Amino acid sequence: MRYKPVPEIDSPQLLAFSSALGLGLLIGLVRERSHGAGPSMAGLRTHALAALAAAVAATLGTAVFAVGLAVLGLLVVVAYRGSREHDPGLTGEIALVLTFMLGGLAVQSAALAAGLAVVVAGLLYAKEPLHRLSRDRLSEREIFDGLLLLAAALVILPILPDRTIGPLDVINPATLWKLVVLVMAVSALGHIALRVVGSRWGLPVAGFFAGYVSSTAAVIGFGQRVRDTPALLTPAVAAALLANLASLSLCVPILWALSPALVRHLLPELLATGGVLLGGGILGLRAGQDQQAPPPTAESRMFRFRHALGFALLVAALMLVSAALAAWIGPRGAMGAALISASVELHAAVATLGTLQVRGDIDTRQAEWLMLGLLVASLGTKSVIAWLSGGRAYGWRVAAGLLLALAAGSVAALLV
Repeated sequence: MRYKPVPEIDSPQLLAFSSALGLGLLIGLVRERSHGAGPSMAGLRTHALAALAAAVAATLGTAVFAVGLAVLGLLVVVAYRGSREHDPGLTGEIALVLTFMLGGLAVQSAALAAGLAVVVAGLLYAKEPLHRLSRDRLSEREIFDGLLLLAAALVILPILPDRTIGPLDVINPATLWKLVVLVMAVSALGHIALRVVGSRWGLPVAGFFAGYVSSTAAVIGFGQRVRDTPALLTPAVAAALLANLASLSLCVPILWALSPALVRHLLPELLATGGVLLGGGILGLRAGQDQQAPPPTAESRMFRFRHALGFALLVAALMLVSAALAAWIGPRGAMGAALISASVELHAAVATLGTLQVRGDIDTRQAEWLMLGLLVASLGTKSVIAWLSGGRAYGWRVAAGLLLALAAGSVAALLV
């Protein structure tokens, strides 16, 4: 029987074998330490040898790797039968098989295999915290909401068509469903932050980072939080203002990529608006330092699906109106469309602004006024959304902060 000759060892192969050995040692170390002095099906040496054997088998060919995996599977079954009395779990067996497969993967992609090995080692090391989280900290309601969010993001979203359909060819089902997922995710993020960090810092921190995803979704999510827990009014207002600050900060790199010269003209306007939003967020934190709002309980809802779906339907309606204006009126319609789209998503409207200025459709002064119009549409709409989602107290506080920021931006635009 002839065997396929093994090629000479080169640098990629050395990297593959060293990665396989390293990942095997890492996972084996975690497994051995987790058992202490007790019995363990596979420890440091076994995992290291399994990963190295997988790398050798993968180098020799797919058939050899398949045979090695089958042999390892038989050994794992035998070991499991012999260890059921003192360790009925399957973690050790699955970890060993996964180590073998990662060792084989290292031949094709050493970096990917090493990264996955770190994730596996982290999961194995966090055994007790994960058990406490799943058994003691999470309620049935939170698990249900989490599963609903995962189903929306990982099951429904991938099967939706990612193309424009319907009238005027502007409605993208995948994009609209992403907005539904974003609203739910922002609300869930606020829920988690409140339970982990507390009411004073949890919501503002969550709000700032949620603003990089969707400030409109953040305003809605924190408004829903206030309706459920009115005592969270002050930190929720701070979170909404900081979310808009984060969203506004993204306008700078977007404009810089399209028209660096325009950024210099718009920077005073953006800095004035952002400064007021930052000040409002900080004042909200200071005003709420003595306010002890109880954190949400394990039985609290993480989000409300109806509100997320309603927001996506509103976006779809505005997209239709925006496209109709652009199609019927022409370049001026494009500016009108940008103003309408800014009421839902500022970043896309800012990109339209930069494109119009680069093409020469508008000059720098017109771009400054159009930017102010986009801020009016964006912050004005969010002021209304704050009233609708969080009630009068939340609405007028958020609206006051947003409109003061808008006034500061308008003054800066007039003075420049």
